[in-house]
Amino acid sequence: MEEKEIAYQITNTYSTMNKLTSKTKNVWLVCHGIGFLSRYFINYFDELNPEENYIIAPQASSKYYLKNEYKHVGASWLTKENTKAEIKNVMANLNAIYYAEQIPADVKFFVLGFSQGVSVAMRWVSRFKIPCDKLIIYAGSIPTELTPNDFAFINPKKTKVLNIVGLQDEYLTEERMQQEHEKMQLLFGDNYTFKTFQGTHRVSKTAIKMLTES
Repeated sequence: MEEKEIAYQITNTYSTMNKLTSKTKNVWLVCHGIGFLSRYFINYFDELNPEENYIIAPQASSKYYLKNEYKHVGASWLTKENTKAEIKNVMANLNAIYYAEQIPADVKFFVLGFSQGVSVAMRWVSRFKIPCDKLIIYAGSIPTELTPNDFAFINPKKTKVLNIVGLQDEYLTEERMQQEHEKMQLLFGDNYTFKTFQGTHRVSKTAIKMLTES
């Protein structure tokens, strides 16, 4: 058996919320977790001031039926299968969105990854040296291949790095929390903020409001 590889162009969707106008102060690019579709994930940001916040939610292209019921559809960014090639595809997806949206230089740009979306957001920012005012790591694991050199371009006076988790998150054991702290320290030293909130492994609108105030 021989496994071959081809390259071809695909079309994908993404979701936005509110309008990008002269009144916009913050642009958010938010990467959903496994099992989401971007049009549902983006609704967690609907309590932010609509005049001041413009939300962009990329859509993972690998879709599947949830719970074997063939009713509801979710998506996944990456799996352990052919990961390097899939990372390239995901990065191309985010770059296409980033350039299509033409984010103005005079607004604040926030990049957020939730759960599986953390690995996507952090790889994208580090690989393409994306300038952002906040890099938000929300209840997810940091890719093991990342090194301090990957984030050396970040100026802590200009970019806030935030790590936030729910205190009742069923996936983040004490041991895993310690591992993530060690990764954060390795990558950013003391130039990051760790925050917690009352909640499980879900997107919390309360947590999102906390992030706007940080």
